[in-house]
Amino acid sequence: MKSLVEHDGTTDMVAIEEPLEIRVDGEPLAVTMRTPGHDEELAVGFLWGEGLLARAPEVGLTADLAANTIEVKGPLTQDPGRRRFYTTSSCGVCGKGAIDEITVQAPRPPEGPVVERALLAALPGRLRQPGFAATGGMHATGLFSPDGELLLVREDVGRHNAMDKVVGRALLDGDLPLHRRLLCVSGRLSFELVQKAAMAGAPILVGVGAPTSLAVSLANELGMTLGGFARGDRVNVYAGADRVR
Repeated sequence: MKSLVEHDGTTDMVAIEEPLEIRVDGEPLAVTMRTPGHDEELAVGFLWGEGLLARAPEVGLTADLAANTIEVKGPLTQDPGRRRFYTTSSCGVCGKGAIDEITVQAPRPPEGPVVERALLAALPGRLRQPGFAATGGMHATGLFSPDGELLLVREDVGRHNAMDKVVGRALLDGDLPLHRRLLCVSGRLSFELVQKAAMAGAPILVGVGAPTSLAVSLANELGMTLGGFARGDRVNVYAGADRVR
């Protein structure tokens, strides 16, 4: 979603950023700064990535849409206790109060699929990003088949939100785990993105930008393939090179 703003005698389109409160069985659990749209996907994708869901829940927007709240019906896989989350559009682990809250136990993905290096490098160019084209201020996550077909793409001001929306859509469609899928992100590769991809069962994650040290460490630990600086016909493979031909 986009909004018009005036500056210096001209008008620009900017990405909309608004808070979304996620409630579970009536109790507030998280607030995330996001671009409105696909909020059901965002809510369930976020909860899945935190290891709080075992299956697709029933999801419903509250009657007052202007309140920016969404209700998810439990039960959760574990009691979040006193944990409450506040995530900004730039940080998906913000608001967590202890180091042991950051890491979620993610399963190891299967050995395959094996893909051509040139295909990995080409994935960012296949992302459809109309929001970014209009505003220059949105991130994208794309879900691809092993032969490079774009199956789903979501944009958001938060890179972690775009990932949550893709994972949430797959969960609601009964397509998790993503064992035979590739994930591609439009920016840098952070720890939180690797963790969310791992929780969704994706064996391969590639991005336009650079990975962080923790992203590479986690990908190696979990047996994932991680590719960065994917542009044109080149990509750097930082982990899981056995899946790259």
